[in-house]
Amino acid sequence: MVNVSLHDVTLTYPGATRPSIDAIDLEIEHGEFLVLVGPSGCGKSTTLRALAGLEFPDSGRIAFGDRDVTGVDGSQRDVAMVFQSYALYPHMTVAGNMEFSLKNTRVPAAERKRLIAKAAELLELSELLDRKPRELSGGQRQRVAMGRAIVRRPAVFLMDEPLSNLDAKLRVQTRGQIAALQRTLDVTTVYVTHDQTEAMTMGDRVVVMNQGRIEQVGTPRELYDEPETLFVASFIGSPQMNLVEGSWSDAEGARVGDLALPFHAPGHSGKTLTYGIRPEDLALVAQPGPDAALVRVTVELVEELGSDTYVYGTGHGARWTARLPKGAQPAIGSELAFAVAESSVIAFDPTSGHRVQPAG
Repeated sequence: MVNVSLHDVTLTYPGATRPSIDAIDLEIEHGEFLVLVGPSGCGKSTTLRALAGLEFPDSGRIAFGDRDVTGVDGSQRDVAMVFQSYALYPHMTVAGNMEFSLKNTRVPAAERKRLIAKAAELLELSELLDRKPRELSGGQRQRVAMGRAIVRRPAVFLMDEPLSNLDAKLRVQTRGQIAALQRTLDVTTVYVTHDQTEAMTMGDRVVVMNQGRIEQVGTPRELYDEPETLFVASFIGSPQMNLVEGSWSDAEGARVGDLALPFHAPGHSGKTLTYGIRPEDLALVAQPGPDAALVRVTVELVEELGSDTYVYGTGHGARWTARLPKGAQPAIGSELAFAVAESSVIAFDPTSGHRVQPAG
């Protein structure tokens, strides 16, 4: 195992108007499963390619343990990479694909056979070793690509959106297999995805990136409960967090239109703030009274998802999403009222995008 670190790493592609990755600082622990997530163009794949030695930064330093690998070719970094495309040799069997790199590095035949058998067992490929890629499903091909990386016994695994070519059911199944495999191998792993569900279910920690910069690093729970920026709040969570524009004043407190919210931010009087509330933190009130602190929403759309029901609507000059209790079936056009706990409300400065801390 090895820890990986990036110190002030910047990389700009020729002709680009801004860096693809900009002053990235990141520490990845021994055996950690770290996920890089963000929209297209955020720099996550470029960061992975810099770690792999496929791209070299303009400035900064990359280290594997105590070894500075900033200018070291990828072939000398002891990394194995799994790509979005399986990139298997079609004329070779499963065993042949997994053996190829071992032959090139002159691993003895008996050791090659042992390593392939062990990897095949871990990946449930033992019965498929004599098949050609065309005889395999998409999920099986991806596992062969992973097996080809595993047999090399690298210090670091790098995975670039390996599940994006699979259908929804296979993605769920395979992401569980990858997470379990990583725990078994106990190898430092950096995984890139644009899918926040993958990021939240697989990673020990998640790095949220935007426009070449790191917005926040934390556990999935930390990112969901304590987003540090408006971008993280809007990106993490499905459906998205309610983000509504309002104001704060010492006289009236936090307000969104005619709605009073339970949030206290002395020192921000007269400022426009963006308030954030997760859909599940809007608690449906069965028989609402005239309480001014209730969020009143006119229903415009109802989504039935089996285990969950979500309503989308408007109220207080803003748009809202709420998760309803099981069995609730509101009519389009009806008005629902929701209570909000003080601990459920967070606020952001819309100019800087950073979170505003409430009064203690």
